[in-house]
Amino acid sequence: MSKLFSLEGRVALVTGGSRGIGRMIAEGFLRQGATVYISARKADACDATAAELSAAFPDGGPCHSLPADVAKMDGIAALVAALQDREQRLDILVNNAGAAWGAPFDEFPEVGWDKVVDLNMKSPFFLTQALHGMLKAGAATGSLAKVINIASIDGQSVNPWETYSYAASKAGVIHLSKRMALRLIEDGIVVNAICPGAFASEMNKDARDNADTVAKRVPARRVGVPDDMAAAAIYLASRAGDYVVGTTLTVDGGVNLVR
Repeated sequence: MSKLFSLEGRVALVTGGSRGIGRMIAEGFLRQGATVYISARKADACDATAAELSAAFPDGGPCHSLPADVAKMDGIAALVAALQDREQRLDILVNNAGAAWGAPFDEFPEVGWDKVVDLNMKSPFFLTQALHGMLKAGAATGSLAKVINIASIDGQSVNPWETYSYAASKAGVIHLSKRMALRLIEDGIVVNAICPGAFASEMNKDARDNADTVAKRVPARRVGVPDDMAAAAIYLASRAGDYVVGTTLTVDGGVNLVR
């Protein structure tokens, strides 16, 4: 069983890995023995998180920092080039970097649409495309390569807030993951999506700052903790998830059942 969920010898890249859900996943991968690269737009934060995680898990990968702005095509190119300077292959890609924007319908600005959709839905496609060769090299080692796109339960059901571009982009990620999965399985690359619910993060300040109140709206009666997210990602990234293709794994304590 330990080998079924092991990531030993595997190379992973987690975008948006300096905090929140990305950090939870990166930490889980390190615990399972992977070499982990994290990327984030703010270099200082990315460097600091990589140093903290490397120190916390000295028997792990370790964790490396590759700052980049994956919302832009030149940022994607720079990230891929930096990774190629260090590795010959990539076994696991987690497309987690994301943004949100809320505004009333009559006031919702174009910038709030373009910024969110470009980062949340466009960048996972083009980063995966740019890393296709490295992922195929990972699959050539005899273990399937994995791509995990982080969507949201807000792409599955409607929340009370006017986050139009966020909801649309996350719904798009879910369907995009299915389309990508059909093509990339031909190359030994498995694509799936995870839809998190309430996890404490900079993006979900309500779950972070009002956990007790938010927990009352969750059937499981609590908000998600780092191990919940790490476990879901480890399952999909490891041998345990090899036969799960194009699926959306919802990790929300049951919120979608009562919305």
